[in-house]
Parts: sequence; C-alpha cells; structure tokens
Amino acid sequence: MGKRLLLVWRQLRRPLQPPGPPRRLRVPCRASSGGGGGGSRGGEGLLGQRRLQNGQAPSSCSPGGRTPAMRDSIVREVIQSSKEVLSLLQEKNPAFKPVLAIIQAGDDNLMQEMNQNLAEEAGLNITHICLPPDSSEAEIIDEILKMNEDTRVHGLALQISENSFSNKVLNALKPEKDVDGVTDINLGKLVRGDAHECFVSPVAKAVIELLEKSGVNLDGKKILVVGAHGSLEAALQCLFQRKGSMTMSSQWKTPQLQSKLHEADIVVLGSPKPEEIPLTWIQPGTTVLNCSHDFLSGKVGGGCQRGHFGGLIEEDDVSLLAAALRIQNMVSSGRRWLREQQHRRWRLHCLKLQPLSPVPSDIEISRAQTPKAVDVLAKEIGLLADEIEIYGKSKAKVRLSVLERLKDQADGKYVLVAGITPTPLGEGKSTVTIGLVQALTAHLNVNSFACLRQPSQGPTFGVKGGAAGGGYAQVIPMEEFNLHLTGDIHAITAANNLLAAAIDTRILHENTQTDKALYNRLVPLVNGVREFSEIQLARLKKLGINKTDPSTLTEEEVSKFARLSIDPSTITWQRVLDTNDRFLRKITIGQGNTEKGYSRQAQFDIAVASEIMAVLALTDSLADMKARLGRMVVASDKSGQPVTADDLGVTGALTVLMKDAIKPNLMQTLEGTPVFVHAGPFANIAHGNSSVLADKIALKLVGEEGFVVTEAGFGADIGMEKFFNIKCRASGLVPAVVVLVATVRALKMHGGGPSVIAGVPLKKEYTEENIQLVADGCCNLQKQIQIAQLFGVPVVVALNVFKTDTRAEIDLVCELAKRAGAFDAVPCYHWSIGGKGSVDLARAVREAASKRSRFQFLYDVQLPIVEKIRTIAQAVYGAKDIELSPEAQAKIDRYTQQGFGNLPICMAKTHLSLSHQPDKKGVPRDFILPISDVRASIGAGFIYPLVGTMSTMPGLPTRPCFYDIDLDTETEQVKGLF
Repeated sequence: MGKRLLLVWRQLRRPLQPPGPPRRLRVPCRASSGGGGGGSRGGEGLLGQRRLQNGQAPSSCSPGGRTPAMRDSIVREVIQSSKEVLSLLQEKNPAFKPVLAIIQAGDDNLMQEMNQNLAEEAGLNITHICLPPDSSEAEIIDEILKMNEDTRVHGLALQISENSFSNKVLNALKPEKDVDGVTDINLGKLVRGDAHECFVSPVAKAVIELLEKSGVNLDGKKILVVGAHGSLEAALQCLFQRKGSMTMSSQWKTPQLQSKLHEADIVVLGSPKPEEIPLTWIQPGTTVLNCSHDFLSGKVGGGCQRGHFGGLIEEDDVSLLAAALRIQNMVSSGRRWLREQQHRRWRLHCLKLQPLSPVPSDIEISRAQTPKAVDVLAKEIGLLADEIEIYGKSKAKVRLSVLERLKDQADGKYVLVAGITPTPLGEGKSTVTIGLVQALTAHLNVNSFACLRQPSQGPTFGVKGGAAGGGYAQVIPMEEFNLHLTGDIHAITAANNLLAAAIDTRILHENTQTDKALYNRLVPLVNGVREFSEIQLARLKKLGINKTDPSTLTEEEVSKFARLSIDPSTITWQRVLDTNDRFLRKITIGQGNTEKGYSRQAQFDIAVASEIMAVLALTDSLADMKARLGRMVVASDKSGQPVTADDLGVTGALTVLMKDAIKPNLMQTLEGTPVFVHAGPFANIAHGNSSVLADKIALKLVGEEGFVVTEAGFGADIGMEKFFNIKCRASGLVPAVVVLVATVRALKMHGGGPSVIAGVPLKKEYTEENIQLVADGCCNLQKQIQIAQLFGVPVVVALNVFKTDTRAEIDLVCELAKRAGAFDAVPCYHWSIGGKGSVDLARAVREAASKRSRFQFLYDVQLPIVEKIRTIAQAVYGAKDIELSPEAQAKIDRYTQQGFGNLPICMAKTHLSLSHQPDKKGVPRDFILPISDVRASIGAGFIYPLVGTMSTMPGLPTRPCFYDIDLDTETEQVKGLF
C-alpha cells in the first residue's frame, strides 16, 4: 500500500520543478526494526476511499479511471496555489521560508519522503523530530514546547501513536502553529463559524473537497461518520452540517449500526472496520470514504469503487489531497505570521494613574504603581518568548535576534529630546521623554518607545540623584532602574579594569624577561604541543609574519611578536569605578615589592567614562562590538605606533564579559508603556547618548507610524551635537524632530538670576514671577534652537512647568521660542498628572514629524582634527577661536600620523555653560576655547578633546545624596532615592 501511495505521488509530481532542497533543523528519522507510528486521535490521517456497488466486495481500483485524474488535478491545484501565494509573500520578504515541523514517535521514512516532496514542490522547509516509539507524554510535550518557541517553525504536526494523543498533548500545541486543526481553540473557532480565523482539519476538508469535485450535492444527504473520534469527528460533522447535510456519528459497537448504515447516503470510516461487521450492511450505491489511519503513518486499508458516478476512484485520493491541504494550511500560517510582524497598533494594557496633590516623592509614586510582568509587556509590543531574558519580575534583556526577524520592517519616527544649558539640578529631559511616550501611547494610542541611558551610581549617591524621570512620568521600579539594573555597568567596569591590568602586567613581564623566556610563556608547550591562539595568529598577520608553527619563528620574529614595547608615558587607558571618588583622580600604582620597582602615575575615571561604555553605546552587533573592543588604543609603543587590545590578546575575554551587556534592558513607564534602558555615557566627558542597538530595535517594534523618543545628555550644545555628529554617523539613523526642554527656572538663571546650588534652597527670584529675568534668559533658548537648526531638524520646545511658574512666564517663553524658529512651543504638565499633561506636546511632535527633515552633519570627518574642533567651538559654542596646549597639539599630531585623523570629535566640556567656564551663563561671546588635552577612543570611533580643566572623575559634595538613602530591613524597601 505504501509503495502504491509513493508511486501515485511520484507520478503526480513529475511535471513540477522543486525549488531546492529543504533546510533541516534536525536530523531526520532513520528506518529501524520494530513498530511505527499509529493512528491519530480521531483518525486524522492517510485516507483511502471505496465505493461499494451491487453488494460486491471491494476490490483494488484501476488506475485508468477518471477519478485519479480528478484527484491529481485537485492536488496540483492546491500545491500550485500554495506555491504562488508563497512566492508573492517571498517577493516582499525574500528571507522568508516557512518551516513545517513533524514530531514523530516511530519509524516511517516513506511518509517522510512524501512530506518532504510536497514541501519542496510548494517551496517550504520541513523537519522531522524523531522520538523513540515508546516516548512518554512528557517527552512528547517537551518537544512540542520547543517547537512552539522556535521562531523558524510556522507549523507543527504530530505523528504519534493513538494512545499518545491525550488532551494534554494536543493542547500543548500553539493554536497558531496547529496546521492539523486538532487543538481545542481551533476546533472551537470552527464550530463557532470562524473558519477563516482557525486551521481546519486537512483530512476533513479533503473529504468534502473530493465529494464536491466528484459532483456530489451534499445538501440534504444523510452522512454517517463511523468509528471517528475527537478532532476528525468534530471537524467532519461541522463541515457536513455547513453543506446542509444531515450528519450522524456512530461507533462500531453501536447496537443500531446496521440500520444507520442502511439509511446513509455517504459513509465515512474513521477507524478500521472490525471483521465482525459485514460489508453487506452497507447498501449498494453508497459512497464510502476510509479515513481509518493517520495519513502520515502510511497505514491504509482498502481501495474504492464508485458506482452511481461511473468509473473508478484510485486508492489514496483523500490522503494525497489531505497532505496538500496541510501544505496550504502551512502557507496560511506563514502569511499570518508575516502579517503579525508588520506594523500594527499594539494592544497595550496601559496602567491607570491616580495623581495626588501635592505630588508625593518619586519613590512613593513609583512604589504605589504595580508594574506589569515584563513578559506580558514584551508580548504586547511584539517580542517573542525566546527574544527576552527575564531578570526578576520587571526587567528583561532583549536579544539582538529580533533585529534579524524584523529586518524588513519599516522604521518608526525618530525623536531626540535635548535641552537648554541646565542648572546643576537638571531641567527634566528624562521626565519629558517619559511624559511624551506616556502621552503618545497611553492617551493617543500611538506605538511609542522611550530609550534612556542607564544612570551611573556616582550621581545617584552624589548630587543629582537618580535618572528615572520624576513625578508621574517615571520608569518603574525606579530603585531597580537607578541601582545595578541588570549589571551592565559592572560588566563594563570588569572589562575595563581587566584591560588596565593587562597593560601594566605586560610592561612588567617584558621588563623582567628575555625574549626567549617571554615567548615560551606566551606560547607554552601544552601536552607536548605548542600552538598560537586565534588572537595571536591575528597579531602575527598584523606584523607581516605569515607563519602558524611557533617553532619556525626566527629570533627577530620572536622578539617582534613577544614585545609590545609600550611607552608608559603614552598610556591613556585608565582604571574605572562607578563611584564619585575625587581621591582617585591621581594615584601611583606598582608600589608593592612584587612589582619589582615598576611604578607609575595613573588615575581612575568614573565607569561611564570608559571607552567600553562608548563602544557599547555605538555598536550595532556582537561582531561589531568585538571588533571595536579589539581596536581600542591603550598606548603607543616606543616607536610611536598604537598598541591595541588586540595586541594585548585580551579582546576575546573583553567580549565574553560584555556578551550580556550588549542586550538592551526592557522596562516600563508608570503608565505601562515600554522603555529601553541601555548604555550610559556622560555627555560632558563622553558622547552622552543611549545605545544605537536600543534605538534600532525600538524603531522596528513601533512600526512605521510609531515613535522612538531618545534623550541626549545635558544641553543641546553637548548631548545633541554629539548625537548628530557621532551617534547618527554610527547608526545611519535620521532624526525627524528635536524636542528642546526648557524650564522657567533655568531661563531665569541665564537672565542673570542668582546662582543655583544643589542642596541649597532656591532664592525668591526663582519662586516668584519675574518676567524680565525670563525674557533676558531666553537668549540661551534661542541659541540652542539655532544649534538644532544647524542640523536641519525641526524643533519643538517643551516647557517643563513647575508649580511656581506663572501663566505670564509660560506664555512669554512659548512666544519667544516660536519667534526664534521653533516649530512649536508647548507647556508640559506630565510631572504632576502623567502622560495626560503632555498630550499637546505629543500632538506637536506628531505634526512636526510629518514635515520633511533636512538633516545634515555639521562637519566633514575628512577635515583635519583641529578644523573639526574649531567648527564645533565656533558654530555651536559661539567661541571666537580655540587654543591648543602643547600637549594637545602633540596628541593631535600623533593621532593624525597614526591614521586616526578622519574620526568625528567628542568634546569633553562643562555642561553648565556654552563656554568652558561654568559660571558664564546666557550666551557667552568672543571667548577663546582652551583645549588642554586630546585623547583617542579608536574603538568607539571618535577623538576626545578635553576643554579646560575637565575632570573625568566626579567628586562628592559636602552633603551627598547617600545621607537620605536607607533600607527598611523588615520590608526590604529602599528609601530616600529621588
């Protein structure tokens, strides 16, 4: 029988050309002795058909009748239609190729070949997962769950014994992958009349199709389904009833079976006929269809004859058609999956706010709101279960594989939040960012994502406090956001300090060993074999030594390979710590006796100033991050050539330490909208923007009509300038709108108001109406608008309103901002009432984003380093010129000679003024900008000038924030964070 079925299939497929061999996800089953797969629940399976007439016993059917030709035509039509639909889908999605997974417990290579051939004809992939015939229910369910979560698999079928088809097994299948229509959800939809929303049993559909194509009018016919169970019985009854048939169901041992068989016009056999039931019980002229075994198992009984219709129907008609209809279901599954990947409005369950007045502390507000489980949030925004790694209840890392899955998805609109020159207290850019996305998603029903930097623990325990936003526009839980998160900064610290240790250790060993001894330790004999590591082979290639056998190097080559000859005076790589500690700004290392007299002056930087943080923020893949880490220049050798992490052999280890940190962290706002928190470089001593990867993933997830709102540190002259000239060059992304945050408080400071000092109460000028101070201070706002316009991007001013601001002050700021060229200027109240208070801002941003952006870079990277620095100083800061220290000039000359002159510039400058002097407010003019030093972050990809006396390690104030931070030892709740 099996050979006949395969022969029928081979005859059918001859004229069609398969598109190519399928991709296997697992090793296919091999034939072996012993039992094979049995029938399925309800006989979902390989079907033969018989026609009894004139009381004759069934006989084998001649292949020469017209029914096989009809069957072939139907099967060809189904396969060809599936192939055409799939081709259309692949035109728009070239990498898309649906995969059918078949979980098989037993041995049946014959049906494997048939399924594979069918899939090839239609252009699908197929994989068989082979289990032992005696596999337990738990083992089968385990494989089902794996296939459920495998994003490459779009359809799943079971080829297991009938005894294994429990409800638990069947309903372990994801309904959206259940191409046999056996789950309760698919059956329920079918019964309810929603066949277009579910998968229908291909066997039941094949029975109906063959009868109708044979010319049978099912309306009014009496149908008897005998011996069927479960899904097949339910599907057959439902489909026949929809055709107007009177359907009865019976088991073989039913007492009234003979009379029912006599009355039936059509009999469908759902399981093998017992021998004690004579064929004479079936009336001559009755159409009989045999559905007694799983069509995957290859076990079929009987043939068929056809009386009233004339001619003969060949065996296996229904089996072939059912197989083809399963392929059709597979294509439908793939089409649904693609549709889900395309832009859609999220079905996001937003969290309700109940704002209080007066507004409680940030941590009280955060704690009063219960966040959604992060896996629920992930599902709502279109992430798959295997694309997230959950940390606790409210945080998850998102795997980079989502970018590959959504690579054909159009990006959403890209919005940058920047600000005017701030007070030491900050003006609320993070708060505006959160308020804006809460307004867009929770109140305007627009997909939106916030992308924020991870805060350093230095400011959290120092002066500024946390960075989760504030009031009713926060990321929650705010204590988890501000403390540790998922450990990314700790990973950066570990990687950075490993590299620092490698530098000094290498100098020590080179100073105390001969070439031969050094080489023997670098390339040791292990189990009698000496081999270069992969990174050592890369160094040999860089040195022009084309050898792979360590024993073949000459003495000169050994010395060249083993010695980096680092010049200690050129070391630029510092150790880091994520704590504000002024006493680590200048230290002496190597004073222990074991360091054999090798000591030097060094320093600690704050961890977020590490070049590894900048690499994390600018990379676009794991491979790119590894390459960037390897390119990091840590010093020069004694001949003036750069020494890199690759040269030190530490790149692989750094990548291992950073392998989890590269994945963006998913959290949520107070209103349950999604937030990525990833990377945290300072804007005054680094480039001050969250990660490229977080932005890219978010832009795919929101879809073409959605918005991604990211924030750049400090004023537009610092964070925004670096966002455009560094981050946008690295990412290739083009911003649609700049939201420029201003406060009446900061404008009064720029208008000549008294100094604002952290920890000291504000003077009355800031708490009472003062129109003149506001008007005078708007010069800084106007300058920052002009800076944004240098890049050709429309500006919307967001006035972050405080409770002490008056209507006259608010109206004046908005009016002057529009006169200065802002697209719009909107007062925002998100701090006190949440996203509802930023709906006007959200509408203004949407309108501005609909205009065409004329984005351009400020300078050509091919310009000399000095000219790029001068361009920023004059066009952005308003300086008259720059002044280079001898050390800075020497560094520029060295970096240019080393081939690094074509990198963008990342200025390290105070954030408290447009100039290099923090006390110069408003818009300073005609000043000379002093460049005291220049460093190179080659892995990150920028040159790093230091302006004035800029420090890369902050200090603690007289009264740090840590005085107010405590832990309730009974509830384990954090107190005092803000």
